[in-house]
Amino acid sequence: MTEQIIVVGFGPVAARFIDLLEPVLASGAAQLTVIGAEPDPAYNRVLVADVGVGRASAQAISLSDRAHLEALGADVRLTCTVLRIDRARRLIHLSDGSTCHYDRLVLATGARPVIPYLAGLNPDPLQPALPLGVTTLRDLADARTLEDVVRRRGDVVVLGGGILGLEAALAAAEEGARVTVVHHGGYPLARMIDDGGGQVLAAALRQHGVRLVSGAKAVGLELSHGERFTALRMDDGRLVSGDLLLLSCGVRPRTELAEGAGLPVATGILVDHSLQAHHDEFIWAIGDCAEVRCASCPSCASDTTPSGLIGPGWRQAEWLAGHFTGSLAGTGCAPSSSVLVPSATDTQPVVMLKARGVDAVVAGDTTADLWTAHRNGTAVALWADPQHGRYVKMVTRDGVLVGLVCVGMPRTAAELVLLFERGSELPADRSSLLRLDGADSLPSAAASDPADTVCRCAGVSRGSIEQAAVVGCSTVAEVSASTRAGTGCGGCHGDIRTIIEEHFQKVPAAQL
Repeated sequence: MTEQIIVVGFGPVAARFIDLLEPVLASGAAQLTVIGAEPDPAYNRVLVADVGVGRASAQAISLSDRAHLEALGADVRLTCTVLRIDRARRLIHLSDGSTCHYDRLVLATGARPVIPYLAGLNPDPLQPALPLGVTTLRDLADARTLEDVVRRRGDVVVLGGGILGLEAALAAAEEGARVTVVHHGGYPLARMIDDGGGQVLAAALRQHGVRLVSGAKAVGLELSHGERFTALRMDDGRLVSGDLLLLSCGVRPRTELAEGAGLPVATGILVDHSLQAHHDEFIWAIGDCAEVRCASCPSCASDTTPSGLIGPGWRQAEWLAGHFTGSLAGTGCAPSSSVLVPSATDTQPVVMLKARGVDAVVAGDTTADLWTAHRNGTAVALWADPQHGRYVKMVTRDGVLVGLVCVGMPRTAAELVLLFERGSELPADRSSLLRLDGADSLPSAAASDPADTVCRCAGVSRGSIEQAAVVGCSTVAEVSASTRAGTGCGGCHGDIRTIIEEHFQKVPAAQL
C-alpha cells in the first residue's frame, strides 16, 4: 500500500528531507503532502538578509520547486497552517477547513523569532502584531521591508547583537544605510565570545560604519501617530531613532502544535535518536523544532537544546529521509546506522560571522582564563593586535584544541576550525598558526586534503568541490547546484571560489 507522508513546515530542513525522498515518491511507494504557512516554497532563511540589502534575489535563495514536486504527485499546500493534530485518528486539521490522514507525520515547524517585551509591541509571541517599520527579518516579506529602507539609505536600528543581526547590520551599512546596533552586553556576541575578542570585534564593526549602543536596555518604541516606528526608547531615557527596527533577539523552537497534541516537549519537541517523537510511533520531528533526548544516553546528559544552525538540521533531514526510503523499499536500513547519534560538531557548533571585511569565528569552550587556566591539562594561548583588528585565542586540553576565538584572521580561523573538528593537537609552537595570515603566509598543512570538509552545513568535502570544477563548474553557483556546497550559511563561498580558481589556474590553456 502507498503510505501517506505529511510534512508540516516548508523551510530549508523540510526541503532537504523532501528532496531526498523523491525516489520513493517516483516509485509510488509513498504519497507526500507538504504544508507551508508562507506563499513561497522553501528558501534559505539564513540568506534572507542578502535579499534585504539587494545582494541576492528571492529566486537565488530558493531551495524547492513546487511544480517539480507536484509532477511527482506531491500535494503542496502553501499559505496553509495546521490547526491541530488528531493523534488517535492520525488526522491533521488544516486552516482551509480540510483534514488529511497520515501514516507518517514529520514536524519541521522550525523556530519563531523572539519578540521582546517592549511598550508598543504585542506581547503575544505566537501572533505578534508588529507596528509599521518593525520587522524580524525572518521571511521574504521582511526582506522586502528592509530592502525599501536600504535602497533609500535610511536609518536601520538593529536590536540584538547576535550573528544574523550583525551580518544584516554590516550588509546594510555597506549598501549605504545608516545602521545602529543596540545590545545588552559590553560588546556584540557577548554570550559566546571572550572579552578581548569582543572588544576587537566591536572596533571592527565601528570601522565598517556600524554604530554600537552597548550595555543598553530597550523598554519601548516611539510610534508616529501610534502606527509607525520612529525610535527605540532606552531605560535611561535615550532615544535611538530610525526608519526601521530590525528585531534580532534570537529564536525559539515552534512546539505549540506538538504540545497541543499532547506530545512531550521541553525547549523543543522531544525525540529519540531515531528522531521519533516520544510516545508516538507515527510522528517524527527534525530541524530547529526537534530536541534529541534519550534518558539513558550519555550524549544527552549535556545541553540538548536545538542549535538553531542549518547544518545539524540538514543532517537530521538526510538521515530520516534515508531511514524512510529504506523502510518503504523493504530494506529496513538507514544510510549509515540504525540510530542518529549527535556528532561532536552538532553538540559543539562552530559559530561564524560572515561579512565583507569583518570575520569572526567562535567554537567550543572559550571561558578559560589566560593566567589561571593551567589545571587539568588546560592551557590558553592568546595573541592580540587591536590596532589592526586581529585577535586569536586557543584553548587546549592535553594539547587538543577544545575552544577558539578568532577575529580578523580568516586563514588562521580556517585551520583552527579544521583542527577543532578533528579533535587534533595543536603544534607545540602555537605562533606558527598565526603566519597563515601574514605577508609571508605558509600554506595550511591540510589545505589540499581532499577529505577536508569545506561546507560544514551540507557536509561537502574539498575533493567533491574539486571534482565539480574538473567537470566544468566554474562559478560558486554552479558548484552549489552540483554539490550543494554553499547552500547553507554561505560562509564557505570564499573557500569554494578559491578552490575553483586554483583548479583553473592549473589547467593548460589548450584544455579551456
